[in-house]
Amino acid sequence: MSWEELQQLPDDVAEGIELWRGNVVWNRRGPLEHQRFAVRMRNALEAAARRAMKEETNGREQRCWQVEVETNVFFTPEKSSFLTPDFLVRRCLPRGADTFAADTVLVGEVLSGSDTPKRRQWKMDRYAEAGIPWYWEIELDSGGTWDVAAVRAYELFTIDRSVLAVKPLRPSAYVAVGEWEPNGLSIEFPEPFALSVSWDDLAF
Repeated sequence: MSWEELQQLPDDVAEGIELWRGNVVWNRRGPLEHQRFAVRMRNALEAAARRAMKEETNGREQRCWQVEVETNVFFTPEKSSFLTPDFLVRRCLPRGADTFAADTVLVGEVLSGSDTPKRRQWKMDRYAEAGIPWYWEIELDSGGTWDVAAVRAYELFTIDRSVLAVKPLRPSAYVAVGEWEPNGLSIEFPEPFALSVSWDDLAF
């Protein structure tokens, strides 16, 4: 399927589809709480991005970020491959501009029952291959409360293949660099900008 063909489908069908090399990948919607926590994390990230942009001075060129939810991230110019993370941070682009992997600095997923370990790893591998520097996960506690059980941050690590005798299967992969549980402490992280997210921001 091409991007143009996808655009001809009804909205309620098209919004549940991702494409990879022209093949349809069904993006099943999670429970109501899935969207709720994606929006809350988006709001917390946007507040942190605004603070960081306001504080950057000292004559440097000011960096600019935009934070969105459920936005297609395209991996190819012809849009034959794209995934739709639950939330993302990209460099500022003109209004209406498509989001490509090269402009994306962080992608995040809210994990719920429909996210099998195999599908989760597949998406992580695709984001890593595209060179997106940061990957975040929000894991939900499905034990009847649907609260956040944990938030994890991963950093992209790329192997220098020139120093290896054998070509690695995956030269780029994410490495866990942070994990937080709802124990009262804020989520603190320095990249892609200084983050300080209170659990109250997610659970309120």
